[in-house]
Amino acid sequence: MARKSSPDDLLAPLTLAVGQEDLLLDRAVREVIVAARAADADTDVRDLAPGALQPGTLAELTSPSLFAERKVVIVRDAHDLGADTIKDVKAYLDSPAEEITLVLLHAGGAKGKALLDAARKAGAREVACPKMTKPADRLAFVRNEFRTLGRSATPEATQTLVDAIGSDLRELASAATQLVADVEGTIDEAVVARYYTGRAEATGFEVADFAVTGRTAEALERLRWALSVGQPLPGITFALASGVRAIGKLASAPRGANPGQLARDLGMPPWKIDRVRQQMRGWTGDGVSAALRAVAEADAAVKGGSADPAYALEKAVGAVARAARARS
Repeated sequence: MARKSSPDDLLAPLTLAVGQEDLLLDRAVREVIVAARAADADTDVRDLAPGALQPGTLAELTSPSLFAERKVVIVRDAHDLGADTIKDVKAYLDSPAEEITLVLLHAGGAKGKALLDAARKAGAREVACPKMTKPADRLAFVRNEFRTLGRSATPEATQTLVDAIGSDLRELASAATQLVADVEGTIDEAVVARYYTGRAEATGFEVADFAVTGRTAEALERLRWALSVGQPLPGITFALASGVRAIGKLASAPRGANPGQLARDLGMPPWKIDRVRQQMRGWTGDGVSAALRAVAEADAAVKGGSADPAYALEKAVGAVARAARARS
């Protein structure tokens, strides 16, 4: 099995799913199972945690069957396998059994790297399942979800959905599927807002949008709504800080710079550059500094430094809104 398996060969002798994103790992497993059962409806699936795979277990699971049945053997958290079990897996990779697909789920770090290297050397079909920690990664994920579902969504719609739902990929995937099922044509910002307005108002991003444009009353109204529905307080301070930092970044960028280049340099999508340009009217350098100090104080308060974190957030929202009107 030394030759590298094709990414499209779902029934390759070995599939290696590498990363820590649970949704992507589960999808990698599900794709193999679906393909195996399409080839043989009676496929036997064995889904094993590391503790269930003891020395000798793999040999039992992969021993020739009297009926030559197809089998899928899934080993989760393969990086946690013991040394003796790793020896068994490496030995199996040298001579994989026919009609059996082995799926190894590995975190991809230094732990258990010898097994990871051995699987790659054996020609495993590899599926990347990285943890999506960056907002840009989540945006790309949602765009790809719509593309996979055969639909198009505007950049604004994609951003609004991520802002409304947050970082949970399962919820983002579910929301995209729901929108595609219920809405015809291109999915735009208005559609997402209509479906997820309750969720969007419960996040800090709408609070921040009103605050950084100096609309104190609207920002406080959204803040109180977010608090009433249980929005995590650190998420609100994060949104406020992100909004103010975006203004500070754009304010310090060279005047007349190309929007596309600015987007790349500042790590923002081009449409957001236009939005932040509209938001930054009225801001000064001192205002950005004062707003960031106020948000930092609120962040410390909501993380245990105050007996009344809600009041601390209200003070921060007021400070940001005042800073947004410094030139008016």
